[in-house]
Amino acid sequence: MHVGVCRMMLHLPDSDSLKAKRQVARSLADRIRNQFNVSVAEVEDHDLWQRLTLAICCVSNDSAHANEMVSKVVAFVEESRRDLELLDYQTEIISGV
Repeated sequence: MHVGVCRMMLHLPDSDSLKAKRQVARSLADRIRNQFNVSVAEVEDHDLWQRLTLAICCVSNDSAHANEMVSKVVAFVEESRRDLELLDYQTEIISGV
């Protein structure tokens, strides 16, 4: 079994409150879940208005497939949400779990 994990740091330039940030976070997480059937959670920067850190996780029987899924999620976020700026992302494939 292989676990693909990605941590994405996003900048929300139009966010002016925690309420606006939560709306973007909820919407984006739901869209990612529905499109790719992966787990998504906000993991850091809970009190910062314009910073959103999401963790995406998928489980697969093939490490290449897990890596492909995580990469597709990153590309999806970049393409579908032009109003957000992808600051950085880190991926890791954990094998043999």
